[in-house]
Amino acid sequence: MSKDILQGVADYYSSRIRTHGATPEGVDWNGSASQQQRFAQLLKLVPVEEQRAGFSLIDVGCGYGALLTWMREQGLPVDYHGYDLSEQMIAAARQQHPADDAVRFEVAESASRQADYAVASGIFNVCQNTARDTWERYIADVLRAMDACSRKGFAFNCLTSYSDPPFMRDYLYYGDPCFYFDLCKRTYSREVALLHDYGLYEFTLLVRKSS
Repeated sequence: MSKDILQGVADYYSSRIRTHGATPEGVDWNGSASQQQRFAQLLKLVPVEEQRAGFSLIDVGCGYGALLTWMREQGLPVDYHGYDLSEQMIAAARQQHPADDAVRFEVAESASRQADYAVASGIFNVCQNTARDTWERYIADVLRAMDACSRKGFAFNCLTSYSDPPFMRDYLYYGDPCFYFDLCKRTYSREVALLHDYGLYEFTLLVRKSS
């Protein structure tokens, strides 16, 4: 992956959390309601029986650990590993969630372990001034890493190219959901679900690996 892109992402989100603290705005979301709505879409990846019995999950670009907070509020028994490029984000996550046997946070560019599932929320949205083709190569690199660290599947979301033009911003990346569905279907699994019906200007892709 491009070191320039990784440094740019780390710097951007570090500045956000310094300004807004451990809040949805600190990871560039508008508020907690839409943030939790995204989490609910991503966790559709995990079968209900595993949500009851327990599963392991890698949170790619975990920020301050909001997904872990949400999962605990839902009563989900999860063995959780979150990593992020931003040292400030991980410091905030550790403050929010003291380490225990089922929780680990680290500053890293990739996961240091495997888990049942891997998810990424919002990490592909802010491209800043990176050229579109360069940013898409970065996304492809991250998806390969998510595939490699997950045994049963992975899920991610992205702003959609079907957004209303007057509200689109030039520093954000709007992905073509059909392109990413095709990419995941052809590259990673025959079992791919595209969710584009939950009222936000984005889509979520669930990639379930065949057992």
